[in-house]
Parts: sequence; C-alpha cells; structure tokens
Amino acid sequence: MSDTRYMALALSLGRRGQGNVWPNPAVGCVVVKSGRIVGRGWTAAGGRPHAETQALAQAGAAARGAEVFVTLEPCAHQGQTPPCAQALIGAQVARVVIAIGDSDPRVDGRGIAMLRAAGVKVDTGILEETARTDHAGFIACTDLGRPMITLKLASSLDGRIATATGESQWITGAPARRAVHAMRARHDAVMVGGGTARHDNPSLTVRDLGVDRQPTRIVLSRRLDLPLTGNLARTAAERPLILCHGADADRLLHQTWSDLGATLVPCNVAAGQIDIHDALRKLAALGLTRIFCEGGSALASSLIQADLVDQLIGFSAGIVIGAEGLPAIGAMGLDALSRAPRYCLVRNQPVGPDLMHVWARS
Repeated sequence: MSDTRYMALALSLGRRGQGNVWPNPAVGCVVVKSGRIVGRGWTAAGGRPHAETQALAQAGAAARGAEVFVTLEPCAHQGQTPPCAQALIGAQVARVVIAIGDSDPRVDGRGIAMLRAAGVKVDTGILEETARTDHAGFIACTDLGRPMITLKLASSLDGRIATATGESQWITGAPARRAVHAMRARHDAVMVGGGTARHDNPSLTVRDLGVDRQPTRIVLSRRLDLPLTGNLARTAAERPLILCHGADADRLLHQTWSDLGATLVPCNVAAGQIDIHDALRKLAALGLTRIFCEGGSALASSLIQADLVDQLIGFSAGIVIGAEGLPAIGAMGLDALSRAPRYCLVRNQPVGPDLMHVWARS
C-alpha cells in the first residue's frame, strides 16, 4: 500500500470518533511494519486515550522501526496524558507521516520538532485537504474561537419547511430522516432555535442507530420561554441540554430549567436576538467543536447572514407547498443578488425519494 492509502485508512478510523471525543480532535492512526499493518487506533470516546497511544499499544514491540500514519500532528504537551510525540519516540518508530499540523498553541509544530530532534523522520501533507475537512471542528475552535457549523435544511421543492398551519411532519421520507440521525451522531451537539423547540417539541436525539453516546442538545431562547412539559424538559436530567439565553430571561424560568438539569449559558443580545457570535464563542469554551443546526428559519438566516455556516446540507422532497408555507430560511433583507451568500456544491445524491445536496462556503 502507498502512503496515501495508509493515510486514507487512518482518516477513516478517525471518523469513528466524530461526535464522541470533544473537546479533543477525532484522530486516526495506523502503524505499519514491513508493509504490514501492526497497529490501528482512533481517539476514544471522551477524548482519550489518544489515537497514537492506542495504535502503539496494539503494535507492541513491532512498533520499533515502524512507520506511523496519523491524521493530526501528535500532541507535544503534558495534559491528562503524556504527549503522543514522546510516546512515538519511546516506541522507537522510524518514520511518522502526518496529514496536517495542529494549530493549537500548545502544539503548533512542537510535536514535529520533538520527533525530528529524536531522529524520527517526519513527512507531512498527505491527504491534507481531506484531513482539514475531517478536523474542521477542531480547527474552527482553535483558529476562529467557535465550533464548526453544519446547517441542515429539509424542505419542499419550493423551499418550505411547513404549511401555513405549521404542519411539517413529514416533508421528507424515512430514509432522509435516518440519514439525518446519522449526521447528528457525527456531531458534538444538535442546535435549534426557541421557535422550533416550542412548535415541534423535539427530542434532538439519535434514534434507531444503536449509538451509546447522545449529542448535546442546544436551544437558543432569549427568554427561556420553552415548554416545561415537553420532551426537552422531560429528558434534561438524562441527556445534556444547554440553553443559551439573554440577560432578561425570567429568573424563575432560569431556576426551573437549572433544577431540571439543563446547563444555562447567558449570552449577549443584539437586535432583539441572542448574539450568535457570542453564543458560539461560549459554546466553544464549553468544549464543543461540531454543531449540527436544524433550524428554524430565523436561526438559519442568522447563521447565514453572519457567515457562520461551514457546511450546508439540504434535503429536497418532491412536494410543493406554496408561498403561504413557512420558508426554510427567514428574512435576510437582501436587495441585490450580488449580496446573496453563495455556496459551492460538494456532492448530491438521492436518499430514498428525496435528494440530498451538500454545499460548502465559496
């Protein structure tokens, strides 16, 4: 196998940790000796052990003189565990191939420097773009101070997410809904606005996929005026729930939600709404790196207007609702096409009777 194929395997291993390892990156690692894979590893649930540690443990004595393929620069600082760069040196590996460097100030070239100073050959840049996509959440937190945002829209052919009466279940079919649950599982958290929480009574959980670790649920509600008998309130003590609110939220509601088990995050308010920039900074400070946003229309427009959508995933159903239906994206105040945000198509594919299309910012 070539370096590229070994790195592709390491990347596929790393994806197994997506949604389960925050605040750490979902790293994959492969140890190769004389053309034979002797160790494989990925970041464990909760963020440790790290991928390199697990792969080296599996390789055992065979790691001596081996080549190691890892999707992110090995850490170089002492945290809750010793640095992975030192573990590689201690295992006496001969070569380490790294997809991308780690811009975390605690690492940022130090891991590579440690390896080279110990006489380990280091090569970088193999499948770099793929690795940047896989580690987009960790990179966004490190470089931008906010999580990566995936915005999901499931709508009719004419871009509606509900009828005029609010009926929305179900516009898309069962295969699309199952695909969405798989996407939730690969993110640290699922986020909606207060209107969606009030009108849809969502659970925001991953169902029917046999996952052990549920994503954190996030609701942006300035006044905390959410149903106290709904699914979110009922499960707040069982599964993580974060409520981002304004300073003017009712104190009694604040205490009630706290008693139910929710984590309350006060945020700045701008133009009568929660300041989305401030909310995302505070969510990043809690360790969240990948957030899957499922609406509603006002939150979607806020994220798009603020240029905070890193990936946009649309599911279009073969149904037409008409102009009186609720639009997938709220008002944006655009008066010229030149000001409209544009995205680049990454891929599209049928999902049951619906069409999925994935876009990235241009």
